[in-house]
Amino acid sequence: MVSRRFTVGAVATVAALATVLAGQTSMAGAAPSTTTQYTVVAEKGVSIDAAIAAIEAAGGTVVSRTDSLGMFQVRSDRSDFASRAAAADALVGAAQQKAIGRAPKIDRVEQENLLADAQSKGAGAASTISATGMDPLDDKLWGLSMIHADKARQTEPGKRGVTVGVLDTGLDASNPDLAANFSWSLSKNFAPDMTDVDGPCEVAGCLDPVGTDDGGHGTHVAGTIGAAANGLGVSGVAPNVTLVELKGGQDSGYFFLNPVVNALVHAGDAGLDVVNMSFYVDPWLYNCTANPADSPEAQAEQQVIIEGMNRALNYAHDKGVTLVGALGNNHEDLGKPRTDISSPDYGAPAYPRPIDNSSCWDLPTEGPHVIGVSALGPSGKKADFSNYGVEQISVAAPGGWFRDGYGTSSYRTDANMILSSYPKKVLQEEGSVDKNGNVVAAAKDFVFKDCTNAGQCGYYTYLQGTSMASPHAAGVASLIVSRFGVADRVNGGLRMAPGQVEKQLYATAAEHACPEPRLQTYTNEGRSAEFDAYCEGDAQFNGFYGYGIIDANAAVTTPM
Repeated sequence: MVSRRFTVGAVATVAALATVLAGQTSMAGAAPSTTTQYTVVAEKGVSIDAAIAAIEAAGGTVVSRTDSLGMFQVRSDRSDFASRAAAADALVGAAQQKAIGRAPKIDRVEQENLLADAQSKGAGAASTISATGMDPLDDKLWGLSMIHADKARQTEPGKRGVTVGVLDTGLDASNPDLAANFSWSLSKNFAPDMTDVDGPCEVAGCLDPVGTDDGGHGTHVAGTIGAAANGLGVSGVAPNVTLVELKGGQDSGYFFLNPVVNALVHAGDAGLDVVNMSFYVDPWLYNCTANPADSPEAQAEQQVIIEGMNRALNYAHDKGVTLVGALGNNHEDLGKPRTDISSPDYGAPAYPRPIDNSSCWDLPTEGPHVIGVSALGPSGKKADFSNYGVEQISVAAPGGWFRDGYGTSSYRTDANMILSSYPKKVLQEEGSVDKNGNVVAAAKDFVFKDCTNAGQCGYYTYLQGTSMASPHAAGVASLIVSRFGVADRVNGGLRMAPGQVEKQLYATAAEHACPEPRLQTYTNEGRSAEFDAYCEGDAQFNGFYGYGIIDANAAVTTPM
């Protein structure tokens, strides 16, 4: 079993936050342990001075701030600070600092193959990739052939001047497949380790160095986007683009409001072209403006999260960043959400919350300007776990589906999932790789090792989820910028307006009609009726495939 779980949140120390939050002005030292830390959002149009005055009047002390978004990190020893802040005309409100996002739970979805005995160890999904000019493990990457990325690189393999931010748990730059394309200068860690969630800090100050990933999720995402085509391991959708680590998640896989927001601000200020976001927001599965099932304090907290995330997404988009996000693994129509029974998943017991679709959002995927991506198995069917729905979907992409191929030898095989890079350290902690760096016998079907002549080794494993679909789309977006972008005289490299990137991505996606019958059941795959999914729409746009399955080759060969 995996040792890293995407399940719990933690409270960040102000001292650590003040050290790493990019674009902020530090205003005070660390808060005493008896105080509580908050994120405070000012109302739109309120000056920084007026907001600070309101915070102080409510009993808070500003520790650091992000002026471009009107957000403040605050400490207070008043038990009623949150309610006083919410009542202030100059402020939206205050939320206690806690985990507000996490990558999908890999122990439930992404590593399903490790939780169930595989009924077959057959060949699994077959790739049509030609071995010529491809990397050794690319014959296992059925996703590349599904979206014609192998053909696309003959026209456009990506340009080094195009930058793709991986907003995730980190990025293991020791893997030779990623090192070749990694930007040390643009990469930053915004999320210091939290010992109660991540375990003991590996380095003094608890801020892991850039180029490391003690969670694994970000490294897997990065490999799908842009692993180098260098004769080693695997190659990514866009093997020549530049990869930028935006560590906004904890080693354990949880994401805090401040690191996520400041990672997006950095992406905009640094002129990144694309950012992939394979995580979703908690402690509330849906953040609502005024859910009657929630207490006033819980309502205020969600209002702060909604406003903060929306401002950050708008800021990055307005700075030229194309935003790509995983649609989520909760097997539901995002336009017709079920009653939420999992929230809050931190700080208090969960309770049933009927969800009003008009006033509740699954963030960041339902935030502004985010390209939402659903997950497909190798058969092209929507994976049973994938969220869907005409309200939020944009496109579909390979995300893996362990249970695909029912009735064939490929059913419940590892190869139905997505193979990509993974940190050796995490695999050793999981017991898949021994202390000498060798893959153990029990893991040889789903963990691979490939080394250069100089002895530098990369490690690779299978995962599944919309987290794996989103980076396929982010990779294609970066190819579009590479092919059609113009020189950026300010930051260098190439730039292209996000709206134009979206237009080309959608226009060149391969249209795919709803299946018949439109109501898809997954009973053969062992799923309950809760997984039943109805596909609305037509061949041009529908709830399972959006505008279609992304097509890298069409995206770079079709004139705009």
